[in-house]
Amino acid sequence: MADTKREIERKYESEESGLPDLTGVAGVEAVVDKGVAHLDATYYDTADERLIASSITLRRRTGGSDAGWHLKFPVSEGVRDEIRAPLADTLPDELAALVRSRIRNVEVLPVVQLRSDRDVRHLLDAEGRLLAEVSVDAVQAKRLSGGVGDAQWTEIEVELADGGDPAFLDKVEKRLRNAGVRPSASSSKLARALEETAPKKKSPVTGDPVTAGDHVLAYVRTQRDAIVGLDPAVRQDAEDSVHSMRVATRRMRSTFKSYGKVLDRSVTDPIGDELKWLAGELGVDRDREVLNERLTAVLDEVPPALVSGPVAERLSTWAGDRPGGASARLIGVLDSHRYLTLLDALDALIADPPLLKAAGKKPEPVLAKAVKKDFGKVTGLVEQALDLEPGTDRDVAIHEARKKTKRTRYAAEAAGPALGKPAKTMVKSMKSLQNLLGEHQDSVMSRQTLRELSAVAHAAGESAFTYGLLYGREEQRAAAVEAELPGFWDGIKDGASAL
Repeated sequence: MADTKREIERKYESEESGLPDLTGVAGVEAVVDKGVAHLDATYYDTADERLIASSITLRRRTGGSDAGWHLKFPVSEGVRDEIRAPLADTLPDELAALVRSRIRNVEVLPVVQLRSDRDVRHLLDAEGRLLAEVSVDAVQAKRLSGGVGDAQWTEIEVELADGGDPAFLDKVEKRLRNAGVRPSASSSKLARALEETAPKKKSPVTGDPVTAGDHVLAYVRTQRDAIVGLDPAVRQDAEDSVHSMRVATRRMRSTFKSYGKVLDRSVTDPIGDELKWLAGELGVDRDREVLNERLTAVLDEVPPALVSGPVAERLSTWAGDRPGGASARLIGVLDSHRYLTLLDALDALIADPPLLKAAGKKPEPVLAKAVKKDFGKVTGLVEQALDLEPGTDRDVAIHEARKKTKRTRYAAEAAGPALGKPAKTMVKSMKSLQNLLGEHQDSVMSRQTLRELSAVAHAAGESAFTYGLLYGREEQRAAAVEAELPGFWDGIKDGASAL
C-alpha cells in the first residue's frame, strides 16, 4: 500500500567534502551523528525521458530506512510529494497508474543508477525534537540507457522535519552560505546525473509567441499540460482536482471554437468531441456534489421547527456520499484506451498543429476579432433573456448566455499576452458575469432536484413541506439575479468598448 509524504528540502554543493559546523544555527541545541547509510537507487523513465521533463522522479531504492519504490511530484520550489510503495521487483500498479497520463503505453526503463554514501546528522532543538535532517551524500552516477559515461559528486541535503517551520531552512542556509556552500544548480540528483552523462545536443530554439498561431498554441499547450498534470491528483482524490481538470478540457475545447480561423476545425472538432466526453465523465459526480453542497447549506439556514421529515438524509442519499477516494468509475475512465488516445491526439496536435492562414498573421487583430465575435454572441443572448418574461424560456436563454460567457472569457485569456489590459479587463468582466449567471443556473438545477426529492418523499409518506420551502427560497435567489442583471450588463457593455 502506497503512502504519501510531503518533502521539503534544499540541496547544496561545495568544493569541501565535509559538513560545516551547524551548532551555531539559531534554535539548534545539538547535532547528532546518525552514521552512514549506503543507498542504491535505480531511476526509471521512458526512452524520451517524459517524467524528468515534468520534474517527476521514479526510483527503486535499497538501503537506508525507506527502501522501496518512490515516486516524486513537484509541488513548488524545494517542495515535493513523495509517494512510497514497498520494495518489489517490478513497478507497483498503484504508482504505474499515477504516471500513466505521461507515459501512456510506453514502457519505463532503467535510465540511471545512483549509489550514495549518506553521512547523516540530525539537528535537534533544546527539547530533543528533530528540526531537520542534514546529509552529506557522496554520489556515483551510472547512465544505464540513452547517454554516455559516469559521474560523481558530493552534495549536502537539508530536509525539514515533518511539520517543521520552513523558515528554519533559511537559518541553516545562512550558515552554509557563510561557510562557502552554495545552492545546487540541479533540482535533483537525477537531473544532475542526466545532465552530466547526456550526449551533447544542440539547444532547442525557443522564444516568445510572435504570431496569432503562437499565442493560441501556447494556450492550448497550457491546457494539455494541465490535463496531464492533474491526472495523478484526480486519481488520489485531491481537493478541487476533478473540477480543475474539467475546466482545462473546457478551455481547450472552447479555444478550438473561438479560434477556428487559426486552427483548422476539421482537425480540432473531433478532438473537441472527445474533450466534451471527458468533461462529461468528470462532471458525473462533480455536478451532483456541488448541488448537494448548495442545498445542504440552504437547509442549514432553515430553523429546525421548519424541517419536516428526513430531508438531510434524503439529500445525502441522493448525492451518493462516497467513503473516500476517487470513484472506480472515474479511475476506469482515466485508465481507458479512449482517454489515453485523446492524450496522444493532443500531443500530435501540438507537435504538428493544423494552422490556417490567419495563424501566421500579427496576433493583435486576429485575436481581438475572435474575442469580439464571442462577446457579440453573449450580447445577443443576454439581451434576449432580458426581453423574455420570467420562466423556462428566460432560464434557457440565461444558461446559454452563461456558456458563451465562459467561451468569451477563455478566448480573452488566450489573447491576454498579446492584447494586454483590454483582454484582462474582458476576462475579469466575463468571470463576474459567469458567476452571476451561474448563480441563476444553480438555482434552476436546485429547484429541479427539489421537485424530484419532494416527489420521492411524498411517495414514501413523508411531508414535502420543507422541500417546498427550499424551492421558494431558490426562486427568490433566481429572481434576485434577474433583477440585478440589467444594471450589471450595462456596466459590462461600457467596459468592453476598449477591446
